Amino acid sequence: MKNLDSIITKEFAWHYRVIPKEENEEEITFFIDEEKEIKTVVNDLKIILGKKIKVVPRKSFEIEKLLVLKYRTTEEVAKKIKASVLEEVINEAISFSSSDIHFEIYEDYTRVRYRIDGVLVEKKRIKKDLYAEIVNIVKIQSNLDITEKRLPQDGRAKIDGYDIRVSVLPTQFGEKIVMRILGKNTDNLQLSSIGFEEKELKKYIESVNKSNGIILISGPTGSGKTTTLYATLKMLNNTEKNIMTIEDPIEYVLDGVNQIQLNEEIGLTFSSALRSFLRQDPDIIMLGEIRDKETSEMAVRASLTGHLVLSTIHTNSALGTISRLIDMGIPSFLLSETINATLAQRLLRKLCNECKSKENFSKEMLPSTYKVQRKIEYHYEPVGCEKCHYTGYKGRRAIYELVVIDNDIAREMNKKEQDYSKIIKEKGIKTLPEKAFDLLEKGETSLKEIYSILINAN
Repeated sequence: MKNLDSIITKEFAWHYRVIPKEENEEEITFFIDEEKEIKTVVNDLKIILGKKIKVVPRKSFEIEKLLVLKYRTTEEVAKKIKASVLEEVINEAISFSSSDIHFEIYEDYTRVRYRIDGVLVEKKRIKKDLYAEIVNIVKIQSNLDITEKRLPQDGRAKIDGYDIRVSVLPTQFGEKIVMRILGKNTDNLQLSSIGFEEKELKKYIESVNKSNGIILISGPTGSGKTTTLYATLKMLNNTEKNIMTIEDPIEYVLDGVNQIQLNEEIGLTFSSALRSFLRQDPDIIMLGEIRDKETSEMAVRASLTGHLVLSTIHTNSALGTISRLIDMGIPSFLLSETINATLAQRLLRKLCNECKSKENFSKEMLPSTYKVQRKIEYHYEPVGCEKCHYTGYKGRRAIYELVVIDNDIAREMNKKEQDYSKIIKEKGIKTLPEKAFDLLEKGETSLKEIYSILINAN
């Protein structure tokens, strides 16, 4: 029986980027690279082979793999297939809206995991003989030392228009790579579409439209703080304002905003950058994070001298931000004068509507620390299907706890012992646990997803 692959030569296959699929007496069908000029290739094949030609377009990386598999050639081509595997992984991760890609090597296998909706999901395994070359390709694209395999390295790469932050770490069986996919498109960054309730959004916009003061956004890593900051900057950005940021890393590029990448190795820290910013005639300053007393003091000083300062901080609640700054050594009277608003937020995975399961609910399922006032009979559990990559969840939404610092809260801040519970209740401010329970009640998320938030409820 005739070998189908022998219809054309190795050189022919690589030149036209085609692979025979099937043949009969009158016609030959080929897989073809979708990026080739298909009409021209078909005409050439008709003349060369003397038969009718049918083609089935395939993505470039698929053709690349088939060419190497069926028409093995030089070492240079072998490297191309390894590069195409990397390109395939990155494109797939982006199509899943992944935030991170993990390449991991173990004794018997290597795997690729994507962080989808905040959770790692294994999507594929790579042959071990490809892995070392993929590591080298990533290092070269990130300007890292390919000969250094004993120490961690960090870099950045630009692949298909996406900024990617790269971390390489030596492990027992080889080097592990984590690639953080940074934002490319800011078109969808709108405050109106990231999860605020209507009344909250109005209060938040009023707070950030003041000419000076501090806006602080709190939450753990991965809670969406940076997205809220960028959406805020995008709203504030116009030709009349000088906006300056110091970030680690720069996750979105905002046209018209002066963005600086943190570099602690050369002394470019949040506090030193802020000190320099004040000599650059800024209107609005964004600090990626307030980590220490020096940075918090500089932020307060900047707000007192007529600047609007936006930043993030790691606390569990909006009012916990105030306590944290007081613990850092910032006098409460300064905070009451300078903070416009504090915002705590979380990102919660939404249940997949295609497969979620309705279950009976009882309050005994809740943490003992959470005293629920409402009674619900049912809740929904994740199941998993093809539509949600078998995670049971599809997409995420943010919940917010917004506290605008008005006269009542400012007076409480200046007391020796603060108790905000009565004020919060009187003003109808919904806390994160209350917002999370609302989503559970509506069937949008699961008890497992909000459990840790409910535990922290007072």
